[in-house]
Amino acid sequence: MSRAPRTPAIGMAQEQIHRHNVGTLLRHVHLGGSMSRAELAERMGLNRSTIMALTAELSAAGLVREEPPTGSFGSAGRPSLVVRVRPNWAYVLAFDVAVDRLVAARVGLGGAVLDRREAVRARAGADLDHVVEVLARFGRQLHEAAPADSVCVGIGASYCGMIRPGDGMVRFGPDMGWVDQAFGAELSRRLGLGIPVPVGNEAHLGALAEQHRGAGVGLQNLLYLHGDVGVGGGIIVGGKLLDGDGGYGCELGHMVVNPYNGRPCGCGSHGCLEAEVGERALLDAAGRPAETWGRDALRAVVDDADRGDETAREALRRIGDWLGIGVANLINLFNPGMVIFGGMLRDVYPGAAPQVRHRIATNVLPVARERVRLRTSALGDDSTLVGAAELGFADLMADPLATLAGTKASA
Repeated sequence: MSRAPRTPAIGMAQEQIHRHNVGTLLRHVHLGGSMSRAELAERMGLNRSTIMALTAELSAAGLVREEPPTGSFGSAGRPSLVVRVRPNWAYVLAFDVAVDRLVAARVGLGGAVLDRREAVRARAGADLDHVVEVLARFGRQLHEAAPADSVCVGIGASYCGMIRPGDGMVRFGPDMGWVDQAFGAELSRRLGLGIPVPVGNEAHLGALAEQHRGAGVGLQNLLYLHGDVGVGGGIIVGGKLLDGDGGYGCELGHMVVNPYNGRPCGCGSHGCLEAEVGERALLDAAGRPAETWGRDALRAVVDDADRGDETAREALRRIGDWLGIGVANLINLFNPGMVIFGGMLRDVYPGAAPQVRHRIATNVLPVARERVRLRTSALGDDSTLVGAAELGFADLMADPLATLAGTKASA
């Protein structure tokens, strides 16, 4: 009796499963580092022969290589080969636009920053043309400096504002006056590489970066607070970013914590979290002149507090109390396993920690505070840049072979 031919629906389902498995394997070694075939088989729930076939495809495509394990091993059978990414062959261009700096980097598969450029960004209002000009120049330099046999598999950008999903439009960037600026499309056009530029909110990308590569690795529920001039936020719930109906969720900095006599906020409200704990609030509390601003000025306050300056210490206590109120509210709402402080807050938090912890002890439900940990960003100032890089790698992780083929065809 002859076997019935395979139906198109079954064939399509099998192909989708295969693409998923290829992408999942690549993602494991991209985020987790070198792994043996045996470990990959255990993590993915597949047999070793299937893992061998998947790694053979990725190796033939140039994305990974297989090597014998290093070190000694027992004599009970041949050791499982180790799968490693090829970081210098496939890379993305990552861009980070903060209020006071512009950063571009070439980031290899596996997450290593291979090359980078950085420039100061003047606080001069809506500056789309200047920002894109600088970043496009940096991007072309990084691309041209890459090894001749390497391939750019994607681009990602982080911006300090509210981003419309899908087209990289900056809907609102209050600190620099950006409203409906076509950042992603314009950067893609001026780079001239034929690759679209997806854009993400800096704090959203910072949260994902910390979950994938930083302080929150392995956690399914975490909060990330990113301080710059203001405060942004990213919330991971059940392993996924909470982004809201239109993609504009997690604007934690605009949670009102001081409604009656709060400081004015750039959004038009008063008493927002970022108005009470942001750059200007700390510098004013420390008695610094109005013309003083920037990361160096903030770090100077922190350094003065460490040396015993009472005015600087009191400024950190004041900021810490408002920050603690905001964090306490967020812990009660989301019951995270960790709260991570990044950007400017990474420098401020150690001096403000006693007040933050006091507010948590006083205002958070006991069962919600039992396990929560407070940490500073493990990725430092690069958390948002790392997040932008992962945005650039997204298509490759979803379908490595098709993405690679498409990239080569458009080159």
